[in-house]
Amino acid sequence: MFQSFQAPAYAGFWIRVAANLIDSVIMMAVFCPLGVILVVVSAATGADENSAPAALANLSLNLASTVVEWLYCSLLESSSWQGTVGKKPLGLKVTDLNGNRIGLGKATGRHFGKILSSLICFVGLIMVAFTEKKQGLHDILAGTLVVKGPLTGAAFATPPPPPDFSYGGTFGGGLR
Repeated sequence: MFQSFQAPAYAGFWIRVAANLIDSVIMMAVFCPLGVILVVVSAATGADENSAPAALANLSLNLASTVVEWLYCSLLESSSWQGTVGKKPLGLKVTDLNGNRIGLGKATGRHFGKILSSLICFVGLIMVAFTEKKQGLHDILAGTLVVKGPLTGAAFATPPPPPDFSYGGTFGGGLR
């Protein structure tokens, strides 16, 4: 008579920290060698580290890392993977509030919302540990969830409507 309904398993604070650590290692593997090359070239040419060209090179590297990290997070979270390389082995995926895959715009908003989540002593990120659906401030702003489980691609099942016990007649009219 009743169909079973199971709420999604929301990803908690520590598993999301682990996924973020994996993603951070990937980003460091890309950008640390570039930083080392920049320092070596600067030292080899004898350029002053406070000169305009050195400041421009540093600014360019920072801008490039921001763009690459944005594209990495946003493109992977809006793809069929529904998560970054760090989320995938942990069985995490990013969805909208109904369990559907998010688009690039929502993934971009979620990514840059992490900056806001980090501004005041990381309170927006710590919120994950205390909110009902394990959402950080960036998730709430973007309307997203991070859930655990297999990547089925299906939206969350909606619970069945409550039974209708009305009999449709007037008071004392009986059943039809």
